[in-house]
Amino acid sequence: MNSNKIVSNRHGSAVVTLPSDTEILITRAFDAPAALIFKAWTTPELVKRWWGFETSEWLVCEVDLRVGGRWRWVIREREMEVGFHGEYREIERPHRLVSTEVYEGFPDGEAVNIMTLTEVDGVTTMTTLIHHSCKEHRDGHINSGMEGGMQVSYNRMEDVVVELQRAATAA
Repeated sequence: MNSNKIVSNRHGSAVVTLPSDTEILITRAFDAPAALIFKAWTTPELVKRWWGFETSEWLVCEVDLRVGGRWRWVIREREMEVGFHGEYREIERPHRLVSTEVYEGFPDGEAVNIMTLTEVDGVTTMTTLIHHSCKEHRDGHINSGMEGGMQVSYNRMEDVVVELQRAATAA
């Protein structure tokens, strides 16, 4: 699939690679401007529409979008609460966002995420490079089942940004 050509549906198209013993690289194209992807990633009302599963119950969705600001997302899925939090280190709207990420079930495993949005001819490629402090943390992240949940969330994000784009062009 040509990532720079608009297609009808990119569901399930995120690619996960392991560039080093401590890194995870996620790449996913969206048929929307970088500004809409950035907005969906950093606006609590929109995050609640795409992150997690349709069956997830939101408990906390906080975003203090400034360098040094913190974010925290907590959902309940069945009988389990799942929480993540971090701090924003760099914000270059709408093309780059650097933040820490901690899965609250494993608080010693802080990672640094570098999300880059590159827009070409109406297609935005999102790359997220996740830096872990050691191979064991990276492997734990990969072995957590994160890829399946990530695919679902990114599919849902695609649907949200397509809807936002349609609303913007209709206005």
